[in-house]
Amino acid sequence: MSSTTLIAAQPTTGAQEIIELERQYLLQNYARYPLVLDHGEGAWLWDIDGNKYLDFIAGIGVNALGHNHPRITRVIQEQAALLIHTSNLYYHRYQGLLAKKLSEVSGLQRTFFSNSGTESMEGAIKAIHAHGRRIQPGKYEIISLENSFHGRTIGSLSLTGQPKYRADFEPLMPGVRFVPPNDLVALEAAFGERTAGVVIEWIQGEGGIFPMTDAFAQLARSLADKFDALLVFDEIQCGVGRPGRYFSYQLTPQPVMPDIMVAAKPLACGLPLGVICMNERAAAAIRPGMHGSTFGGSALSCRVALEFFEILDGLLPSINRVGEYFRAELRKLSARFPVITEVRGEGLMIGAQLSVPGAPVVAEAMKRGLLLNCTHETVLRFLPPYVISEDDVDHAIGILSSALATLPATP
Repeated sequence: MSSTTLIAAQPTTGAQEIIELERQYLLQNYARYPLVLDHGEGAWLWDIDGNKYLDFIAGIGVNALGHNHPRITRVIQEQAALLIHTSNLYYHRYQGLLAKKLSEVSGLQRTFFSNSGTESMEGAIKAIHAHGRRIQPGKYEIISLENSFHGRTIGSLSLTGQPKYRADFEPLMPGVRFVPPNDLVALEAAFGERTAGVVIEWIQGEGGIFPMTDAFAQLARSLADKFDALLVFDEIQCGVGRPGRYFSYQLTPQPVMPDIMVAAKPLACGLPLGVICMNERAAAAIRPGMHGSTFGGSALSCRVALEFFEILDGLLPSINRVGEYFRAELRKLSARFPVITEVRGEGLMIGAQLSVPGAPVVAEAMKRGLLLNCTHETVLRFLPPYVISEDDVDHAIGILSSALATLPATP
């Protein structure tokens, strides 16, 4: 069946009718843009009125191969006709193969499959607590970072170092200590005999695309060893190819190895899939019956993830090349628009720090055909598909330039 036939088969409901229907029946927890998307191809999206957009947010990093990738579409169609879900009462062909691939690329020996990043973080928290309890009942404290974001469940939210996400749901899980990112003195002071784990985003995503220093990660590893705690790296947004490596902790010449690594977003190219990868030391804390997932690791999502990794292996060089080009072009743009005060990031995880709120720039860029978003109020966040080219970057820079030109002149 052709994509044209599929598109024609969709309801002909208008954009405003779709928006009103959601306003009437959906929980009003999302501040959506008034844009109703219909279909995509590569790095491009079309709304139901036929307007075309260059997608530089990619489902907040999920659609890493863009839209309607022919190999991913073929695998989904084939597997959906064979087996979608079995539950974890039984084996299927693809969990073991995917776990083997994850072990090879991560350096960690054991994998648990979940559905999302926040669910993976919940499993990591349970592993931390179980590990600490095996040593002594009072060893349950977790160190996290200010400015961090780890998810929206009560456990993952408890580790999120941004009060705006936490305030409405307190009291949260006890025993969490927050330290400023890259503050070596504060990190060392936070550790103690009650510390069971430390959780770090190597590059903070929702926090504004802020990377950790090698020294900070090295110290976290050393202190975790000293106090028999587990070091957890949250690679949900900053990993799985996004930084130009499989994972951000591999950016340094001598990688700092975690005990646990959690990942999710791009793994199954839009299908729900998260992972917790552990070394044997961390995995020993979880015995049969202590953790599980109804939907985690389905045959469909695992097979798609295997195909994704085959494609990703060949894309890593271009992720680095195009990402470097994109950052260079943004820095050139900052010379024309001093409102851009800094450009940060690795690979195709890029943030442009503004001296003013970024929401108006996002809205203007969308009007002109470029999708991005703003995080931390003043950071333009770019998480484009891994398949973009330098020509796509040039197109985005042109639109962004026009959007920035609409900002009021600053004194």
